Amino acid sequence: MRYTVQDLLRTDIKNLVPYSSARNEYDGDAKVFLDANENWQNFVGKHNYHRYPDPLQRSLKEKIGKVFGFRSEQLVIGNGSDEIIDLLFRIFCTPYKDKTLILSPTYGAYKVFADINAVSVSSCQLKDDFMIDFHKLETICHLINTGSPETGMHKLLFICSPNNPSGTVIPLSDIAKIAGHFEGITVVDEAYHDYSKEVSAVTLMNEFPKLVVLRTMSKAWGLAGVRIGMAVAQREVVDAMNKVKYPYNLSIVAQESAMEALDHVDRVRAEVAKTLAEREKLAQQLTRFSFVEEIIPSQANFLLVRVRDADGFYYFLRDMGIIIRNRSTLQGCYGCVRVTIGSPEENESFLDACRQWEAVS
Repeated sequence: MRYTVQDLLRTDIKNLVPYSSARNEYDGDAKVFLDANENWQNFVGKHNYHRYPDPLQRSLKEKIGKVFGFRSEQLVIGNGSDEIIDLLFRIFCTPYKDKTLILSPTYGAYKVFADINAVSVSSCQLKDDFMIDFHKLETICHLINTGSPETGMHKLLFICSPNNPSGTVIPLSDIAKIAGHFEGITVVDEAYHDYSKEVSAVTLMNEFPKLVVLRTMSKAWGLAGVRIGMAVAQREVVDAMNKVKYPYNLSIVAQESAMEALDHVDRVRAEVAKTLAEREKLAQQLTRFSFVEEIIPSQANFLLVRVRDADGFYYFLRDMGIIIRNRSTLQGCYGCVRVTIGSPEENESFLDACRQWEAVS
């Protein structure tokens, strides 16, 4: 591989002197804090909400490390994974010069953050089974690997696995093959990994130093409203992201909520098992409807379902107060809707609506 992480970082980011907050300058125990212009009065009660939070979330990282098996120095914690994705564009991609590669169909935020950061997007279409078309990808990589950090190049490649919207998992051997040939940073978004039976791409990081793996506590951990996302990466990437992120990007409320959730690992695993059982039950029930043409095998907490008249089905459910995602406009997802696995009662309400649609369609 021609380029290291340092080669790929934006020059201005490498030279950036980051903002130094009061809580960054002191790490230890103290009785009196007169350094951060905080209000000495706490109006909310027992919580220290009048104090600024730890900007590096040290206690949370230590606990995440123990639960997930990561080293705390490998972690960057973000206000959801979206902040992490945006940070990757900001530290690696020079606006109007560098590019990114996505494997379509995929999570729509990659393109949105690329557009916000003035980064061009190239796309490689997945096969009909939502696996990687290596013949097509190798052709694209041969073309895009001709750039350089000085002249502009494809700096980031995003792999969503389990994929959103399909729920399919990209084999670890395929990820390794890509990471070994792509000259930029390979980003594997494992937002739905807790629902998957496959091995995490984190296991490849020692072999591929330019690999970044994303995780979240929004899905299996039930903290979507709290916003906890994380990147697992080599120290060079972590240091660059910490230089650029907002100083206090995670509130005390968010950090405490995540810490509390991490005390309930067994409960989370039990709830994941229930979700997987509901997913299989729902998939089996859906096969009985004539308007259902295909159910994509999923390793996430949702199903991608190809139906007859996806638009009509979507609006029929909407009028009944049941909201799903219409994915039929995405290339490779013609006629598809995405259904999140809800509670048993919610799933039964959805199935009852399907029975009514079957009767009238």
